[in-house]
Amino acid sequence: MNRTVNSGNRGKFWIVAALAALLWAIPARAQNAPQNSGTLTLQDAVRLALQNSPDMRLARAQYDVALGEARVDRASFHPNLYTGTGLAYTHGFPSLPGGQAPSVFELDYQQTLFNPELRGQQHAAEDRARNQKIEMDRVHDDIVVRTATAYLNLADVQHSLQLLQTEQTSSQTILQIVQERERANLALPIDVTRAQLTLAQINENTVKLQDQEQLLEQEFRQFTGIPESQPIHVSPEVPAFAAGSGLPGTTAEQMPVTPPGLESEGNLIDLAMQNDRSVKEAENERAAREQEYHGARWSYFPTIAIVGQYSVLTKFNNYNEFYNHFERNNVNVGIQVTVPIFAAKTSANVALAESQLNEADLQLGQRQRQVSQEIQQKIANVRELDASREVARLDLQLAQQSLQLEQDKFNDGRATLQEIEQARLDESRKWVAFLNADFAREQAQLTLLEATGQLAKVFQ
Repeated sequence: MNRTVNSGNRGKFWIVAALAALLWAIPARAQNAPQNSGTLTLQDAVRLALQNSPDMRLARAQYDVALGEARVDRASFHPNLYTGTGLAYTHGFPSLPGGQAPSVFELDYQQTLFNPELRGQQHAAEDRARNQKIEMDRVHDDIVVRTATAYLNLADVQHSLQLLQTEQTSSQTILQIVQERERANLALPIDVTRAQLTLAQINENTVKLQDQEQLLEQEFRQFTGIPESQPIHVSPEVPAFAAGSGLPGTTAEQMPVTPPGLESEGNLIDLAMQNDRSVKEAENERAAREQEYHGARWSYFPTIAIVGQYSVLTKFNNYNEFYNHFERNNVNVGIQVTVPIFAAKTSANVALAESQLNEADLQLGQRQRQVSQEIQQKIANVRELDASREVARLDLQLAQQSLQLEQDKFNDGRATLQEIEQARLDESRKWVAFLNADFAREQAQLTLLEATGQLAKVFQ
């Protein structure tokens, strides 16, 4: 070490090399992200995912099926007109199976006016169709959450890669300097090995992050339908629900201590109870069971329907042998009233519907209690991740301040390049740790937004 102090030329070379290393090692976060016209924003990614998702198309088709089933039940209370023709050979009394007279042309009209059991089934089908709409909304929000999670994860990985690429360049420069010093007998072989180890560790982390980036890009392309030939550039913008994340050019001191929350805990629980889809589905199922129960109870009363028939009869069926007066054109219009006298099936249907309604009541209450517990757990999870994020932020701030102190010491000749580089690598690791903590918090916040029905406000 005395030779280093006494050698003026070598000392000057050392200072120049250190300054060059410092210029090479400008943190990636201090560089502004390149403005690319092809940059994909979070809103665009969500829109593409919703447009291209086969799950979303299936959910819409299933909702259309549920609406169609409800329309089929409703059609019995609307006018229904049927026509047909046919020929039949009869020997003896002219009659078809079921007691109807054979005719060459027939026009039938049917419309149910009062049938409580059928009406209850119709309303139950409509309530269950609402459940299918809720399921479609659930698929919608699930696609939004998965796409936003993949987007934010990809942004964090790309940011981390920028940090590691800069550190890789700096570490290579330092390795070259240490090798030069070893050849000049100013450094030991262990110093070279230490520099090589640092570079190898950075390369290892870079390879892992590149593999992760590739997997995330494949997953993201599956969500959004972006072709392989089109590169993916995510936007550095911060979503509204995650304000305070680390962006290029942001220091730990500039980040807010705690990212803003949406509502107080009590309001979040109320929002979850109002917007939770499983609770809504349980409420609709209970309403459907109640409609079926009322319909079953009212089925003890008569049913009323409008019926009408116009038929054209034939002479070769020998009507004139059995009737005093044969009329080829016949019209029958009237009200059909069916009065149940003894119907064992009706009592069984009422008992079944009552037990099903009681089951639906219990399931609704159980689901409400579960939602209350789940939302409290989600709120606690976000609160814990807020605390973890703050620890990571302060840890990063401490590393940045330590790096600044080492740089000041180096400028005064009181620190070595290895100490500067170690401080820089430590700061890079703290940045990656903060990005991971911030992403975990964003992911938990997305889950909370979905549970409280607030995703539409963020991605409208």
